[in-house]
Amino acid sequence: MKLKDAFLTQQVGDAQVMVATDSHLFSGMVRCNKTAANIVELLKQETSREAIIEAMLARYDAPRDMIEKDVDKVLESLRGIGAIEE
Repeated sequence: MKLKDAFLTQQVGDAQVMVATDSHLFSGMVRCNKTAANIVELLKQETSREAIIEAMLARYDAPRDMIEKDVDKVLESLRGIGAIEE
């Protein structure tokens, strides 16, 4: 899976924002917290759910089940706005 090229990200202060260049995909702006921003950055290259989870486990001191839930929640949100190529 990968973030669609039509979605651009920019760091603004402490947050990352994401917008679609094609309003047929999504019209609006998404503000990502640090965790979501890290997942979005990983999605800029072809990756898998498991690879994202492993990268997040290496980055954060949190239980695997918590990281899995966070990754799944972010992926579900990104799928909901059509931001991911499967």
